[in-house]
Amino acid sequence: MPEVNDSQSRLNLTIVKSIVAPQTEEDVRKAIRNAAAAGDSISIAGGRHSMGGQQFGSDTVHLDMRGMNQVVRFDRDNGLIEVESGIMWPELIGFLHGNQDGDGTVWAVRQKQTGIDQVSIGGSLASNIHGRGLQFPPFISDIESFRIIDASGRSVECSRTENQELFSLAIGGYGLFGVVTHVTLRLVPRCVVKRMVEVIAVRNLMPRIDAAIEEGFIFGDCQYSIDLHGDEEFHPGVFSCYRPVSDDTPVPEETRHMSPSDWANLYRLARTDKEKAFAKYEQFYLGTSGQVYWSDAHQLSNVFEGYDAVVSTDQGTEMITEVYVDRDSLTPFLTEVRRDFIKHEVDMTYGTIRFIEPDEESFLPWATKRSVCIVCNLHVTHTPEGIEKARDDFRRIIDRVIEHGGRFFLTYHPWATREQVEACYPRFPEFLDAKLRYDPERRFQSNWYRHYAGLFGKA
Repeated sequence: MPEVNDSQSRLNLTIVKSIVAPQTEEDVRKAIRNAAAAGDSISIAGGRHSMGGQQFGSDTVHLDMRGMNQVVRFDRDNGLIEVESGIMWPELIGFLHGNQDGDGTVWAVRQKQTGIDQVSIGGSLASNIHGRGLQFPPFISDIESFRIIDASGRSVECSRTENQELFSLAIGGYGLFGVVTHVTLRLVPRCVVKRMVEVIAVRNLMPRIDAAIEEGFIFGDCQYSIDLHGDEEFHPGVFSCYRPVSDDTPVPEETRHMSPSDWANLYRLARTDKEKAFAKYEQFYLGTSGQVYWSDAHQLSNVFEGYDAVVSTDQGTEMITEVYVDRDSLTPFLTEVRRDFIKHEVDMTYGTIRFIEPDEESFLPWATKRSVCIVCNLHVTHTPEGIEKARDDFRRIIDRVIEHGGRFFLTYHPWATREQVEACYPRFPEFLDAKLRYDPERRFQSNWYRHYAGLFGKA
């Protein structure tokens, strides 16, 4: 039987019963009917970048949605675009760049996840992703509506005014409530942005962010050093932020950027000399300060291509975690985690800090208040001992987060304990109950769902 795995951590090797690649909504309905007749469950994937088994289920009929990748309707008057859920971000951005000649507002997506591009719009909806906006809520705020095919094969339109509960459940619902086939996104006027880069002490980040927002910057993040043996007081970070400039500013076809092979070399160096790896990263990005970009295109990245070239020949991969704390908790949290990483010899490859505004719409929100997002990639050796160590390392991070009243992102590893999930997501049992209300036969399943349903006694 076919094997599937996630693209990033490659720790979710799963044997499925079959793979179906629908091209139309009728193909999806047919797959659901056939699965129901055979008593099979269905799992759903797009770009396969979730890392906790959300898109795969053992012995399921697996829907590969990448064939449903068309732009359906572009409303230039109102800044709305309807797409099939399997379309990837580069194709959507490319369409917007190639189909807006002439007068009128030039529209763009507001945000996408950073670091990887080959993520589907449907997958972004299912995980409720976010980007590097300084004052943006998660992706749910950019979704006008969507169409989902439920376990009975019925098409359901969902928005803030129509089937509102299902709207809130499916966004951030990891494919458990049906197959999203069409998504209508809210666009924003495209602008030209100028990147400014500086190296700062991470403990000074929050005042610097406040100043950047006051100065009109709209995007930004801070890549903190993965070298943990320097001065704790001045643990450095590369702070990049982006401010709109005149729309008449020429945007060059080519800007200075790292190639996939550059990223591959940097990943290799991070395994052997973290201080030197960060120094090279710092040197490169300081050299890009002052470059200008389109506000949407600057969010595209070729980082994953370099990473993929390295791990394809290695016995280890990166697993990501992302956690959220109050602004006042950032420095003490990072100090505690830094000391923990040194004590337990944690092998970190990459880390960044971003910012998020509250999500007041999804059923299972990860951004319940204005927060700082801390992302870290840990290197995982693919042995039982290596995976066990990674699990313990990530659980300790979550423990520190809970002590600071924060949360973690469910899209990544599935190693949080029941107590940790309950502390960060008190409505999780209600979420599992809602799943059974909408899908009593559990037609849509995944290894992630089975794991947590079992933990909560709802298997």
